[in-house]
Amino acid sequence: MISFISLVKLSWAIGLVTTACFALPAEPHHLRPRATGSLSSFIASESPIALQGILNNLGPSGSLAPGAAPGILVASPSTTNPNYFYTWTRDSALTFKLLVDTFIAGNSALQTDIQNYILAQGKLQTISNPSGTLSTGGLAEPKFYVNETAFTGAWGRPQRDGPALRATALIAYARWLISNGHTCTVDAVLWPIISNDLTYVMENWNQTGFDLWEEIDGSSFFTIAVQHRALVEGAAMAAQIGQTCPGCVSQAPQILCLLQSFWNGQYITANINVSDGRSGKDANTVLGSIHTFDPAAACDASTFQPCSDKALANHKVFTDSFRSIYTINSGIREGTAVAIGRYPEDTYQGGNPWYINTAAAAELLYDALYQWNRIGSLSVTSISLAFFQDFMPSITTGSYASSSSTYSTLTAAIKAYADGYMSLIEMYTPSGGALAEQYSRSNGVPLSAIDLTWSYASFLTAIARRSGTVPASWGESGGNTLPSSCSSSVANGPYATATVTAFPTASPASCPVASSVAITFNVLEPTNIGETLYLSGSISQLGSWNTVQAVELSSQHYGGSNTVWFGIVVLPAGTSFQYKYFKTESSGSVIFENGSNRAYTVPSGSTGVANENDSWQD
Repeated sequence: MISFISLVKLSWAIGLVTTACFALPAEPHHLRPRATGSLSSFIASESPIALQGILNNLGPSGSLAPGAAPGILVASPSTTNPNYFYTWTRDSALTFKLLVDTFIAGNSALQTDIQNYILAQGKLQTISNPSGTLSTGGLAEPKFYVNETAFTGAWGRPQRDGPALRATALIAYARWLISNGHTCTVDAVLWPIISNDLTYVMENWNQTGFDLWEEIDGSSFFTIAVQHRALVEGAAMAAQIGQTCPGCVSQAPQILCLLQSFWNGQYITANINVSDGRSGKDANTVLGSIHTFDPAAACDASTFQPCSDKALANHKVFTDSFRSIYTINSGIREGTAVAIGRYPEDTYQGGNPWYINTAAAAELLYDALYQWNRIGSLSVTSISLAFFQDFMPSITTGSYASSSSTYSTLTAAIKAYADGYMSLIEMYTPSGGALAEQYSRSNGVPLSAIDLTWSYASFLTAIARRSGTVPASWGESGGNTLPSSCSSSVANGPYATATVTAFPTASPASCPVASSVAITFNVLEPTNIGETLYLSGSISQLGSWNTVQAVELSSQHYGGSNTVWFGIVVLPAGTSFQYKYFKTESSGSVIFENGSNRAYTVPSGSTGVANENDSWQD
């Protein structure tokens, strides 16, 4: 996330500062914990504070975000020990997903901020940075300066969860636009940004990268889970607006296949494909489940839905790992809420509980309660038995209908357990309501970065789930089927700069119909030095099969595993033609691809943009 990189793993990245340098401060009067009272009263008073806390960190007018560009969300106004005055792709996407859901629920004042965020992300996609450019890995750059320029210092990069989370946030707003008659706005403004992120995911999901704590370079459960979700809902979004995302369809099942590798038989291991010396018990796993929660899903263990036996077993093992290591948790029995940190071996800033993770522990339980109530029953398996025994020691495996006394007893106890985590947040929140990053393992005093955006967002998503307010389904039920065999192969897709830099001030009753359409032809073909690809066809704009007059394709996005050549041709709507690709070699010889001529008809009734994704015919 937004912490400094662990000295043990990445001492090169933090140079002059080590986590051992931070002594716990004395407790100022204004940071004394409030006395625990009514949780409902605390939620009512803290909710507007938390929302305003986010807006204070948002450019251009946030009171704690001086110099931040419009739509740029600052992680924290803290500038020293630690310095979080940057914008992180992950934190911003998670927070704006919350803001989009809040807007959809009725807070219309947030729409301008949401649109500013979307336009800012389109710009950030084009900023060359140490991770690369738009088409060569730059989308996985974790953070930028708040003036939309690249941070070039040493850091844990790449971080591959950002593009997936950003796609999810934009898709949520796109769905609202479509349902309110603004499909053309989605097609022109949002889809180019979403498509770039989906392409990045489908091309790079099988590569290792840094986890959300920016410390472990491996395969992260959180990253893989949100990547799977992004491709599932990305494929649905593409179909909804008349676009295509074949790589979304082909790669989502393979990502889901990899996701199963994190289950070790007892709990979810946070990181694989790395030897980090840790137990693997990590908030990464609980955060992964809540950010892929689908309110319409069954208790599906393949996607680790909150009500699944594996997610519940993992919740117990993970939360129990903090019971004996924090002074403020001393003597609290299993099945009762405790302060929750990142992972038990953590030493950053002294290795303390985090507001984010304490709220996440509650949120997963609220999610599970919602799913059980919707389904009308809960199931206890051998995997989840120990979790349920904390609330009913005599419970046995089986299914319990919502009409049963067992169901009522269990759900009431689990609701109280979840509320216990939120009550701990109340207990360790200062009287003014400000949420820092951490609170002391010894006495609960807030520590580390002040006014942390993600802390505020985590509080708000948890209380929304507590009230039964849930986001829209992302299509889990149609994306939870494991393939017959797993493959680590990837798919390629197009990258294109988002060219629209403003939202329309008004949207017509129907999208304007373009008389001509700019078609991007993408062809996947590995080439050798000296070779160039061309597009030739039966119409004059493609040279009428004359190779001298054919359209030369660009290798601008070619690199690494992305072996795509592309060209843009503007043609009248409704035009039908045949075409083929050919390549020229350094010797000047011309080689056409094999197979029959391809056929294409320029779409009519479109907004003027289309994509055609091909592979060279051998």
